[in-house]
Amino acid sequence: MTADERRAQILAIAAEEFALGGLHGTSTETIARRAGITQAYVFRLFGSKKNLFIQVVRAAFSQLTDAMRTAAGDSSGLAALSAMGQTYDALLTDRTALLLQLQGFAAASEPEVRDAVRESFAGMWELVSGTTGLDPVTVKTFLAFGMLLNNGAALAVREVDDEPWALGVRTRIQPGLFDHITDETNR
Repeated sequence: MTADERRAQILAIAAEEFALGGLHGTSTETIARRAGITQAYVFRLFGSKKNLFIQVVRAAFSQLTDAMRTAAGDSSGLAALSAMGQTYDALLTDRTALLLQLQGFAAASEPEVRDAVRESFAGMWELVSGTTGLDPVTVKTFLAFGMLLNNGAALAVREVDDEPWALGVRTRIQPGLFDHITDETNR
């Protein structure tokens, strides 16, 4: 296995482990054992467990942001927002990427992690804002719905039948929802 292949293997294993255990609940020993290498080799490649965690969290955010950019294509305004939202909802089936985002927020008490998550979130904000050209209140509302979708996916609300709260969380957001939201109506 080449060094690049080994690095990719470690990142994939680390993503799975960190998604489940978070920064503080995951050991580099477990990651190394799963990869069939020594823990020292993990540290040689990534420097520290925190650096490895930050890389996989950034990758999860980048995967999401890149997919939203692709979904929007050349569109703008509410059409771009709708395309990004549909893609976002579909990506929530990738439980590892979903949980890595949430683990990144959960570990934000660590300054380096907080900085990385801030940068990743800022990149998502800038993509949505810049691509759509919509006002900050609409972008904020869109991203707030995204956080609700994250929580619903993490809680597997699609598996909860006949509970009003779960049905409410699963309600599809229809085109036109954001038409009335403007800076003037929401200050």
